[in-house]
Amino acid sequence: MPSSSSSINRAAAWWTGETVAVVTGANRGIGHALAARLAEQGLCVVVTARDEARGEAAAAALRARGLRGAVRFRRLDVADPASVDAFASWVRDELGGLDILVNNAGVSFNEMDTNSVEHAETVLRTNFYGAKMLTEALLPLFRRSPTTSRILNISSQLGLLNKVKDPQLRRMLLDEAALTEGDIEGMASRFLAQVADGTWRGRGWPEVWTDYAVSKLALNAYSRLLASRLAGRGVSVNCFCPGFTRTDMTRGLGKRTAEEAGRVAAGLALLPPQHLPTGKFFKWRTPQLYSKL
Repeated sequence: MPSSSSSINRAAAWWTGETVAVVTGANRGIGHALAARLAEQGLCVVVTARDEARGEAAAAALRARGLRGAVRFRRLDVADPASVDAFASWVRDELGGLDILVNNAGVSFNEMDTNSVEHAETVLRTNFYGAKMLTEALLPLFRRSPTTSRILNISSQLGLLNKVKDPQLRRMLLDEAALTEGDIEGMASRFLAQVADGTWRGRGWPEVWTDYAVSKLALNAYSRLLASRLAGRGVSVNCFCPGFTRTDMTRGLGKRTAEEAGRVAAGLALLPPQHLPTGKFFKWRTPQLYSKL
């Protein structure tokens, strides 16, 4: 498969100005850079954020750059069912549907060298449950076509299976034929229950940014199941790990800029139909096996 490139071949574009891309958490960082790149390519981009003033300002900043595509803003809190329902209704009534969903909204409350689980419930509710809830709400609104409909989940290699030390959990997640969404949600609930009673340490969970890693472990597993569920039904589902990127989440530390990560993510979101996979985890530009990294 050709790698995605920061230099997207517009001459071979499969999209038009009517192609709708929703990017969550796009008021800053990778999400903002990704939205800018998609608008630059001429798509209609919906920027979402929890904070209305910041989201409006982010969308206005993109419009001020004179990008080829239209830029819209809509408030969205992926962790709030009422907000998700209202957003889905708006997409249906105002835009008539969508073609691309980038689940970028995410949170972490740890410093680079800490591993607190104080905010584990918020992290799981946003990074996993929220992304899943929004995806399921928008699925009926995708203009299903092998050339256009695609979901890209911004994830992390911290949530790959080689970070899991519990052999029983690893076996469950590796058995894709038997794995269910209930199993994944049960795993997340079990982790939160152990956090609540203080017994999560030494249970085989990932050891770096544990709550964030578990949220991405669940998101990766859900993405694989969703890709299988939608196979042959006109929607591809993939994950992208931008690596150690300089954002607010990393307190400005990292090997690359948000703009660099946004360009690569946009390249993956706009892969030519003949090169569009499903059920893959991209570490930067390269598809990886979930269990081998």
